[in-house]
Amino acid sequence: MLRFIFSLSLLCVSLFGKAQTKDTAKVMYPERYGLRLGTDLHKIARSFYEKDYRGFEIVGDYRLTKRFYIAGEIGTEDKTVDDDRLNFTTKGTYFKAGFDYNSFENWLDMENMIYVGMRYGVSSFNHTLNNYKIYDPTNYYGENTVISGEKFDGLNASWLEVVGGIKAELFNNLYLGFSVRLNYLVSNKRPEGFDNLFIPGYNRTYDGKFGAGFNYTVSYFIPIYKKNKTTSEKK
Repeated sequence: MLRFIFSLSLLCVSLFGKAQTKDTAKVMYPERYGLRLGTDLHKIARSFYEKDYRGFEIVGDYRLTKRFYIAGEIGTEDKTVDDDRLNFTTKGTYFKAGFDYNSFENWLDMENMIYVGMRYGVSSFNHTLNNYKIYDPTNYYGENTVISGEKFDGLNASWLEVVGGIKAELFNNLYLGFSVRLNYLVSNKRPEGFDNLFIPGYNRTYDGKFGAGFNYTVSYFIPIYKKNKTTSEKK
């Protein structure tokens, strides 16, 4: 019986394929347009396992065309950096806005993404210099720790990001994503007698203007409207 069903199915497929060789079929399916909102899971997890860090980020994108999306992130970070010579705390907020281009060719109504994009980010923050070490020749260990508590307010920075990432639908309208970012500082207001060694939203700064980062997101898609998309297939 199973062999009969299999043979009949194979025959139907063969006849159906031959019948389609003369015509062109039009397949219509809806393309959904709407808003996708989520959060960065890495910052939330890091807030639990790293005692000197607190952070939260909201991510979002809005589909404009078949390929292009308006995208952005907004967040806050509070991080204490403990280096060999100094200990300081940075607190601030940031906002990024830009676009994503989806290079992935989905099947019919699938909405997964393999994308590249750009962002322009701005951050407003402050530093608190908790303590630092200075060389002291009278000290047996050669240095003294100075408790400072000096605060540097009204700082800001801006940068460009090149983004690459993926977003895959796990369940209906629920997406898991990952992206990497290469950053280039455009402006950087430094405090007098100190430097911006950590910028919220940008990450650590080193010599030069380049930096890097990543995020690991979960987001939910809110459909707003649909467009019927028609494709032609040769029979």
